[in-house]
Amino acid sequence: TDQKMNRFIIILLFLFLWSSGLKAQNYSVEESLYGIQTGVLGVWAYNELRLADEFSFRTEIGFDGGLWANSFYSNGDMHYVFAPVITLEPRWYYNLNKRADRGRKTWNNAANFLSLDITVHPDLFVISDENNVSVPNQISFIPKWGIKRNIGRHFGYELGIGIGYATYFNEKNYYDSDGGVLSLDLKIGYNF
Repeated sequence: TDQKMNRFIIILLFLFLWSSGLKAQNYSVEESLYGIQTGVLGVWAYNELRLADEFSFRTEIGFDGGLWANSFYSNGDMHYVFAPVITLEPRWYYNLNKRADRGRKTWNNAANFLSLDITVHPDLFVISDENNVSVPNQISFIPKWGIKRNIGRHFGYELGIGIGYATYFNEKNYYDSDGGVLSLDLKIGYNF
């Protein structure tokens, strides 16, 4: 009798999921989005291109920044650096339908997402207040969880966190060193 009851529950569950799937409307990410964003240390321009209903491919180009002091006890001798960055990021917006069904706005891809952030920092040039500052050629691969939300019609913000792997290249493009990397994103921007 336990086996019959389990079959009955499984059949009911299947029918419930199947019937709710028939009623649910399928929401989709935008065909193409363009925008600019800024964060604590950086500025970026991006494009997000639709691949499938819940999947997009984001490309980003901009400048990542950094701050440092020559000494912990320095007299405010703070320095800055901005270096070019290129990011490729496939995204899965996994809760678009859930947000839309609850009456929440999903335009401009306002939903939670999982992604793989592939970031390249090429040693092309830097903008800094110090001489002889450089950023090594490097690439990172960071699985991320994040949220994207709207503020009005054209403004929005993103929060994201991930832990991944970065590798650095020396002048001959051989692996020089590598290690774990933590990524924390807080970006606000304008969607065109």
